[in-house]
Amino acid sequence: MSTAEERMQILNMVAEGKITAEEGAKLLEALKSGKGGESEAKSGSGRRARWFRVKVTDLASGRTKVNVKIPMGLLNVGIKMGAKFAPEMGEVDLNEIMRAVQGGAEGLIVDVVDEEEGEHVEVFVE
Repeated sequence: MSTAEERMQILNMVAEGKITAEEGAKLLEALKSGKGGESEAKSGSGRRARWFRVKVTDLASGRTKVNVKIPMGLLNVGIKMGAKFAPEMGEVDLNEIMRAVQGGAEGLIVDVVDEEEGEHVEVFVE
């Protein structure tokens, strides 16, 4: 994905209310400076993983509530922002996710069903 496309994706997330304008500005600055590049990892197949995707599905309706893809180069910033949205992650340790990504994990790396909230959360490295 080109830098222009990545910028548009960030701006669309702001427009859709998925992130605040301040968070969008941080992502744009990180994209501009190349910050976060150390989180890029080669997948098990030897190719460079390019995307970090989080998908949240409503258990009752089966409808996708959230499906966000961020470039791997912005993973550090994205993880920090994600921690603000889900401060009580219970079973999920964000540091463990980072270690898995840096270690070359690919595909589905987190699969959690929250019966209380009625949500199914999946995290992918693509």
